[in-house]
Amino acid sequence: MDLLKKIQNNWIKKFSYPFIIAGPCSAENEKQIINITKTLNKSYVEVLRAGIWKPRTKPGMFEGNGEEGLKWLVKAKKLYNILLATEVANKEHVKLALKYNIDILWIGARSTCNPFTIQEISDSLKNSNKIILIKNPLNLDIDLWKGAIERLIRNNINNIGIIHRGFTIYKNYKYRNQPCWLEVLKFKEKYPNIPLICDPSHIAGNSKYIYEISKKAINYGYDGLMIESHENPKEALSDAQQQITPNQLTEILSKILLKKPIIKKYLNYLDIYRTNINEIDENILHLLKNRFLSSYEIGKIKNKYKIDILQKNIMLKQKENYKNISQKLNLNEIFIQKIFDKIHKESIKLQLKIK
Repeated sequence: MDLLKKIQNNWIKKFSYPFIIAGPCSAENEKQIINITKTLNKSYVEVLRAGIWKPRTKPGMFEGNGEEGLKWLVKAKKLYNILLATEVANKEHVKLALKYNIDILWIGARSTCNPFTIQEISDSLKNSNKIILIKNPLNLDIDLWKGAIERLIRNNINNIGIIHRGFTIYKNYKYRNQPCWLEVLKFKEKYPNIPLICDPSHIAGNSKYIYEISKKAINYGYDGLMIESHENPKEALSDAQQQITPNQLTEILSKILLKKPIIKKYLNYLDIYRTNINEIDENILHLLKNRFLSSYEIGKIKNKYKIDILQKNIMLKQKENYKNISQKLNLNEIFIQKIFDKIHKESIKLQLKIK
């Protein structure tokens, strides 16, 4: 039996559509949390989010205020009657989040990648009726995402949802993380019972893209959005570039929800596949750039050691390799060879410029 089909979406039906979670990337101080909670438009936002423990890439960066930050969230909840959400990454985080009665716990992308971490969190939440949201893993590995969900289900955790925050593909992609909409929507089509939230902030990595990503997610039938909002994004201690003010958030949500477009399913899928093609094409271009950079470096070495630019034996081996790969992938060999002939000629031109 597919355990994921056991999940029921009853918990999200208690909220408005779309379900909106918003707040700062990090809880920096009490005044900040109170001011943001006060300013958030409660007609849209039903849950305040804030990071208490921040898993940072490099040591020495701001890593959150820990338990003290939970106290600020609780105070904001009492003042403005709003639900709370925060990220947990180990059993101690879970213990403290439960102690302060945080309503929604989410598991971050880095944690989703590690089955040991997920199991530890799952065991510490056994039989819990809290709402648990699971972000997609960093890499495009849907099975890893499914495995994380299954670990929660096996511990009788039933109020489950997932968060799409994009995937790490190439560092120089338009967004911070590539959406890979098609793969996520295939997952949604297979498991329509699992509430799906979009995190435009982490997909975008830049506030100027929040609107376009949010709009696309709503058009694609997502159940809600999780958006980072800070009273002064430029001064934020973490992820400053991708945060927007509460007023900007209200403007974005009002534009998206003012008139929800009605799209016929076949048109929706045409857009999804076209978007997927655009993502793939941009990846191809970035790979080409990297390939030409490598060719250029090879050219510098050849020039330094007086090596002939055209290496026929290597070129023949490459052609044979392309042919074998084409056959395995069921691609037109002649077409693929023409592509690589043009790429090879361009590489030669680059190396000749050095000489």
